[in-house]
Amino acid sequence: MKRILFLLLASAVLSAQAQVAEAPKDVNGVVDNTPDSIAKALTARPVPGSSRVGNNPVLFLIGNSTMRTGTMGNGNNGQWGWGYYAHEYFDPTKITVENQALGGMSSRTFYNKLWQPIKQAIRPGDWVIISIGHNDNGPYDEGRARASIPGVGDETLDVVIKETGEHETVYTYGGYMRKYINDVRAQGGYPILMSLTPRNAYDDNGKIIRKPHTQWQMQVAAEEGVPFVDLNEISAQKLDKYGPWKTDYHFFLDKIHTSRFGAMMNARSAAEGLMASHNPALNPLKAMMRNVELPVYDITRTDGKPVVFITGDSTVKNKDKDEDDMWGWGSVANTVFDETKIDIVNAAMAGRSCRTYLNEGRWEKVYNSLKPGDFVLIQFGHNDISPIDKPKYRGAIATADDSCHVYRMQAAKEDLTKQNVIDQKLKSNTLVGSYEVVFSFGWYLKKFIQDVREKGATPILVSLTPRNEWPEGKMERRNDSYGVWYRQVVKDTGVEFVDLHNLAADFYDKKCGSKEKANKYFKKDHTHTSLLGAKINAKCVAQGLKANNSPLAKYLKSKIK
Repeated sequence: MKRILFLLLASAVLSAQAQVAEAPKDVNGVVDNTPDSIAKALTARPVPGSSRVGNNPVLFLIGNSTMRTGTMGNGNNGQWGWGYYAHEYFDPTKITVENQALGGMSSRTFYNKLWQPIKQAIRPGDWVIISIGHNDNGPYDEGRARASIPGVGDETLDVVIKETGEHETVYTYGGYMRKYINDVRAQGGYPILMSLTPRNAYDDNGKIIRKPHTQWQMQVAAEEGVPFVDLNEISAQKLDKYGPWKTDYHFFLDKIHTSRFGAMMNARSAAEGLMASHNPALNPLKAMMRNVELPVYDITRTDGKPVVFITGDSTVKNKDKDEDDMWGWGSVANTVFDETKIDIVNAAMAGRSCRTYLNEGRWEKVYNSLKPGDFVLIQFGHNDISPIDKPKYRGAIATADDSCHVYRMQAAKEDLTKQNVIDQKLKSNTLVGSYEVVFSFGWYLKKFIQDVREKGATPILVSLTPRNEWPEGKMERRNDSYGVWYRQVVKDTGVEFVDLHNLAADFYDKKCGSKEKANKYFKKDHTHTSLLGAKINAKCVAQGLKANNSPLAKYLKSKIK
């Protein structure tokens, strides 16, 4: 009789388990952290709740390698998770953000191995964003044994892990989401479900593939009455607009893990999703957020009147105040452009290279401000071929070819004797000891060009201004370096090119004939121009636009003095 009952029970169990869906295959095709590296990775994650300031709440981030990538999460492999940048959208005087994510975790393994100390650290009023699921695939009972049952039902599966003999009950993806929600609520916290980051993969219609977890999370959120933010859709819509070339550099090494560009984009998408939500439960969190609005130039636009943005370094924008001091030509662009037809925004900044102009968010402000029909003059070069991993951290790889490399930022020799140099934050806003993927000079220019075109505006590449150096009786030309790179970028992109470098040098050769006679066009050194020299450079830009039959040329003054 006992044997019959056992067989009936075993048959019932097998029948129930036969209803469990097959675990999804691992389509990511990458190997990230496994349990044997957790001990090392834990040293990079904050002790749960340790960021709390007084009685302020904490926002805990629960995720995998798309939220904290690499064993240490410090970008040393060129990959970054969006959790690294999430704090930028929250006021630290009101709330702190803890990135508790760890690479390689699924909703199942995170809950079983990492969740308990986080749960215990949650206090009433804390918030928890749960955005995990990329790794809920593969075998249920061997290898990484991290798969959850697809869907949101109540199915379970009892397994014995082959390598360890450990017994475990596996739940559906939705089942694990409910566990997180119930645990957070039991601690007095507020759970938020957030869909996964998109992969660099396209469907048959040329659109970024959307993850099925979105629908599962949305259903659970509705059933449980918790806020839901569709990060997957918000970021995927951006990637759809970017196109393949730009989308590619939002990832690094593979199709799932993001570069710094991708991580920053996903962090902003998460913040935008929270702020745009109409769920009143999120209002207290939204009151603690900041920087969600895109940075833009304050431009009063007139219908039909475009804007020309001028980007560059100190040769484009300098002190520009004292008539007897240094001037950049962008500050006198009104001497050649007709401001009744076009508005001028001199967005250049002294000391910047393509890389630092991008890293400091200056390019983002131009990009966000662009409207169809606008123009962008892109002029860099003076500061670009300089030390890459030493202060001022502005050098690029010296080529026009698309190339990049992960560099670790070093201290200058004179700083090595200072205390705690590894923790010092330098003027460039770069941390000594931090990692950065640095690209080639040509790559940065191509990025700027593609970004402008994406917004329906017209990019125009402008070569660097010449220096007041006269080897062999002629003004110095750098056509064997920058000249080669500019022209390669022009060939690769088809961008309009104004060769200010040679146009201005031709003027000085003809007008001056020597360094001494050219001195009045420069101020204090051989690079920076006087007010007179700045006006000459502006005229040369106008000359180049006219020679190109540029669409921007129709906005020049009919008579240029």
